[in-house]
Amino acid sequence: MEYLYFHEIPKKDILTGILELHKHVFEGAILTIEELAEKKNLLILVAKKDEHIVGFKIGYSFSEHSFYSWLGGVHSDFRGKKIALELMRRQHNLLKSLGYTKVRTISRNKRREMLLLNIKFGFDVIETFISEKGTHKIVLEKEL
Repeated sequence: MEYLYFHEIPKKDILTGILELHKHVFEGAILTIEELAEKKNLLILVAKKDEHIVGFKIGYSFSEHSFYSWLGGVHSDFRGKKIALELMRRQHNLLKSLGYTKVRTISRNKRREMLLLNIKFGFDVIETFISEKGTHKIVLEKEL
């Protein structure tokens, strides 16, 4: 497995792999280049097996020393291989080296594997809310 990171929108082949994997992980939801481009201090990590993107983690600056880990997932064929754990570990190490002191994410009860991974990795639940779409969301935060 090869792990790569980007501080900007990656070149076309990597980007296409991320967008396709996002659609797979999030039941057909479309992530656009425009959404990525509007994020401040974008950071993208990917797990690559041969020529295929099999995992990703995307985030951006939330405030001066806080980072928002926005999106992530692993292809269903590669789950259970600790890829998400490795992406998170690498993301947090990179964030520390960049001067961030806190990382925040939002999860849902529906995505229990990710919720449990966040808790096991030291995140604390700091609040919950109901989104505009009526979805219950869980806000988690971790000191780096």
